[in-house]
Amino acid sequence: MIRKLPRWVEIGGFWLALVAGAVNAIGLLGFEHQAVSHLTGTSSLIALSLVNLVIPVALHLLLIMLFFVAGAMLSGAWIGNVALKMGRRYSVALCIEAGLLLAAMVVLGRGSNAGHYLASAACGLQNGMVSTYSGAIVRTTHMSGLFTDLGTMLGARLRGSRLDRRRVLLYCLLILGFIAGGCVGALAFHYYHFNALALPAAGTLLLAAVYWMFRLGRGPARPAR
Repeated sequence: MIRKLPRWVEIGGFWLALVAGAVNAIGLLGFEHQAVSHLTGTSSLIALSLVNLVIPVALHLLLIMLFFVAGAMLSGAWIGNVALKMGRRYSVALCIEAGLLLAAMVVLGRGSNAGHYLASAACGLQNGMVSTYSGAIVRTTHMSGLFTDLGTMLGARLRGSRLDRRRVLLYCLLILGFIAGGCVGALAFHYYHFNALALPAAGTLLLAAVYWMFRLGRGPARPAR
């Protein structure tokens, strides 16, 4: 439950949503208007490509989906399907995500569509990591579920149910972070094109460093099970 999560989850969630918003904005502007932080639109585009028999495009979009899944698989293999716990290897996962984003920046700068796959894998890794440590409640790479949850919570409040204010705060911070990240990504792409991916990569490295220092400050952690 969200009430049981540490207070610093809001800060980390906001920051990761900021990163994902920036990556997705750069994707929409530079990856042939292709989102990479979520797969709903990609799934629909695959269907359209198949109906129109544009097989190369359908295969390209399918690879984007598969690399997103591969990133989430990496998260599951590295961190495991466990609740948030200090001492787990989130900092390493964040460094891997940053490496994927930097690799995508280099590959896309050379004109290769393979950079789309690397960026999608980075988003899958982040989304898998966050949904894992939040008990599959929080998402930072797409907002549909958050808006749905907000709507149902507010509807329940109209019926007289108690409103979970911390959950509302968390969801609002995630939405704000994603939108703010989109603004940053759009502005950075205008000036730096694909090199703008260095910003979200730096953001993940910064968060990894903060987590690592915070973990050291708390002393030795019990081994992850």
